[in-house]
Formats: sequence, structure tokens, C-alpha cells
Amino acid sequence: MKKLSFLALLLLVSMSSMAQWGRMRTPKEPAKNYELKIGKMTMVIDAANGARIMSLKYDTTEVISQNPAPNMYGSTFWTSPQKEWNWPPVREHDMARYTVEQKDGKIIMTSPLSEKIPLRIRKAFSTDKKEGSIVITYTIINEGTIDRSVAPWEVTRVPGEGTVIFEAPADSVWPAGLMAFKQDGKNSKYTIDSSENQRKINANGTGWLRYENKGLQLLKLFPDLKAGQAAPGEDEIQLYVHQGKLYCELEEQGAYTLLHPGESLNWTVRWILKPIGK
Repeated sequence: MKKLSFLALLLLVSMSSMAQWGRMRTPKEPAKNYELKIGKMTMVIDAANGARIMSLKYDTTEVISQNPAPNMYGSTFWTSPQKEWNWPPVREHDMARYTVEQKDGKIIMTSPLSEKIPLRIRKAFSTDKKEGSIVITYTIINEGTIDRSVAPWEVTRVPGEGTVIFEAPADSVWPAGLMAFKQDGKNSKYTIDSSENQRKINANGTGWLRYENKGLQLLKLFPDLKAGQAAPGEDEIQLYVHQGKLYCELEEQGAYTLLHPGESLNWTVRWILKPIGK
């Protein structure tokens, strides 16, 4: 354990392969885990597995999904719209080993260049002591030879239980009828329920998304999209619930941006985890 700055940023490198996190690696590719801690919030990122956020805890209580489904755990980052790569996600962005450097109190992880889509992803992790948050700045770099329009997209998997809240009229959530959203003042509120079907909704929020479970609230703060800024067929906030109650995806996207060769865009999401009511 090594202090990197007065921001209470802690570094932990573990070269042991952890059983529940080794699904996307061979025995020759052990986990390379980095830990950030501020207050009672602790985040663990695996640089060897797409710089994926593997764990987020308040004290000892885990918030991130640890389900055993292959590639359906933790928090990852994609480019939007999805129709550009369909499925599965671009391996270099989602699962490959990222390089790591430490600079100016940040842990900076950089992806290989994708062969399918010549974009490189960079993730810079730091903490904000005053706000009590973990700050993640994502960078998308166009290293191809043609213009590309793209939007940033964070996908965080949590257990299939609890409540999701964001500011938007409940009747504006689309497609309608897939999830039982209720109006709570200015906010849309959904308590995760069980269904035999997978379902996904979209909403135009106001730059924040909150998840409540086990007496804790995870608040995500990100730039609010203006009208017409979302990628085609996408929206600022998305919520996916797997069939049954296996897991839920909290998703938010940034502005759809034209990148000329050599250009990049930066997009920052701030995570705050604390007890409900505090």
C-alpha cells in the first residue's frame, strides 16, 4: 500500500489471480488490481481486464455485481452507438490488458488500439477529498484515418435488487411499459423487479443517476446532455435489467461528438457512495 497524494489515493497492486475475477484471463495473465480509497469508499480496478472496476465497497459492503456470468460483472466503458460494433463489445476496450502510469495523483490506464474500430480508450482515476468522490475521466482517441462520430458510455453492473432514481418525467421513459417507473416529485423511481424477459429503457436525465440498496446510495454525476446531443438511438441515461434478478446495468452516456483523425474527447463521471440520508 502506497500513498500517492494528499487526496487519500491509495495504490494496491495484486499479482494474484482472484477466483471470482479471473474469468476473462488465462493463468498466464494474473489480475493487476489497483485500489483507490477515500473515506469509507474503496474502489478496485483490474488493469489486466479492460481496466474494469471490479469492486466498490462502503466499509465491507459491496455495491458492484459479482455475478458469475462471463463478462457480465463490474463496471466497464464502451463507445456509443452500439450499432457501430454490435455484440460482443470491442475486446481491446472491454477486456484487454491496459497499460498503467501514475501521474499527478492519478492512476491512468490506456487500452490497446482496436483493430475493429481504431479508437483508443484512456481512463484516469483520482479522488476528490472535498466532495468525497472518486473521479473517472474517460478519453476516446481517434487513431484512425477517417472521421468518426462517437459518444462515451459507462456501464456499471449492480445486483438485481434495490432502487434506481433519476430526474425525468416517468412518462418520458422509453420504450414505455417495460419497467414500473413511478413519479416521485421531479424524479423517476424504479424498484428493480423480476421478469422472465430482459429489458432496457432510455431517458433524458439531468446529469445524475442514483442507485439505492443495502442502506447505501451510489450517486453518479456526469455532464447533462442538451437536446440532440445523444448518439442515434441512444439517450443520456439507460437502465438494463437481466431476466430474473441476476443483475442490473446503470448506464449513462455523453455527447455524440465528431472526431477527426488524431482528435480526442474527454468525459468525466464522479462516483459518491454513502449511507442513504447522509
